Amino acid sequence: MAATFRSLRERNYRLWFAGSLASNVGTWMQRTAQDWIVLTELTDNDATAVGITMALQFGPQLLLAPYAGLLADRFPKRRLLLCTQIASGVLALGLGLLVVSGTAQLWMVYCFALALGVVASLDAPARQSFVSEIVDRELLSNAIALNSTSFNSARLVGPAIAGLLTVAVGAGPVFLINAATFAFTIVALVAMRGGELHPAPRQPRARGQIREGLRYVAGRPDLIAVLVAIFVFGMLGLNFAIFTSTMATIGFGLQADAFGLLNSVIAIGSLSGALVAARRTHARFRSFIVSLVAFGVFCAIAAAMPWYWLFAIALVPVGFCSITAMNTANALVQERIDPAVRGRVMALYMAILMGGTPIGAPLMGWFVELVGPRWTLAIGGASGVVAALLAIAILRRAGQVRWRDFPWLHRPPHDEPVVPDDRAVNPD
Repeated sequence: MAATFRSLRERNYRLWFAGSLASNVGTWMQRTAQDWIVLTELTDNDATAVGITMALQFGPQLLLAPYAGLLADRFPKRRLLLCTQIASGVLALGLGLLVVSGTAQLWMVYCFALALGVVASLDAPARQSFVSEIVDRELLSNAIALNSTSFNSARLVGPAIAGLLTVAVGAGPVFLINAATFAFTIVALVAMRGGELHPAPRQPRARGQIREGLRYVAGRPDLIAVLVAIFVFGMLGLNFAIFTSTMATIGFGLQADAFGLLNSVIAIGSLSGALVAARRTHARFRSFIVSLVAFGVFCAIAAAMPWYWLFAIALVPVGFCSITAMNTANALVQERIDPAVRGRVMALYMAILMGGTPIGAPLMGWFVELVGPRWTLAIGGASGVVAALLAIAILRRAGQVRWRDFPWLHRPPHDEPVVPDDRAVNPD
């Protein structure tokens, strides 16, 4: 157990973990309430509108990623995060006041979703790469996994609280609570000891720095394999808001509390996966592939469940496999990149992970209307299998992996990463 939480021995990381946990609870509360009011109050169970809201919120990550990553490499990450957290809190407060006053309209929610997406696109690469400045390199994989533990603990609690509050007092107070939670992250950032941080070299202003980051990734087949797989998986497989909201309302005819509970059930599996990942010292490519394939299998099983409680139980392994895939992908990238380009590479990673949502979310919403929520969930699960095959094909083409290196075909003689480390990929 001590090995699982070893990063918490660092004071700065304890502050970061606690502040992020409080902020993440509020963020999940707002996401649940936002999806619910779009689906049931501002439209008549229009899944496409939910997909559009998600697309607006995550779309800016595709467009702004190169510049956001450059900002994370050029400016102090702690200062940048303070700015994004303050902006997020102000936007959450504005949307909450509109909902509480009863003046919120669908186009207003769209506008706030877009604004939050812009801020989040600037926040994401700084947040992801800042972890490497809080802890030593040997604790990085553990710290990444504990970040996911914080995120998924909040995902476990937030939607359930949001569902209960929405039924009891309406969605408005949920947005106001989220606005208040950003104060915890702000206080944590201010209270950190600057002398105990490990800042990466800051990049001076120069021409071609964005292209430099792209060239770095283009020369790394191991990174390309992870990024291609995570794009397909994120675009089609990680649309849980659509899957759970439409299954709760259309599939089972239930209300907001049932929708929030489904999100919490997924988070039980996600939290378990994050804690398992925290025990490992290094990420392994085989774990990434196996988790993607297993995600597809369990999504198909969940889609076939005839009753709400069986469906909820089936979502636990779905959450476990999804967070295992995302944690492993994140660690595979962060453990193998040069710190000088970390912000730009992580911006590209987050853009690819979340940037597929503007394409996938409306598409999944359209599939719900075309074939129903069950088949849509099965299609989303199939994306995991497709992503795994694409990643294997890219590495096989680069000569870095063989089909027999995977456990369902052949058990390798040594339990070590299939993907070579940086020195093997870039010997100079």
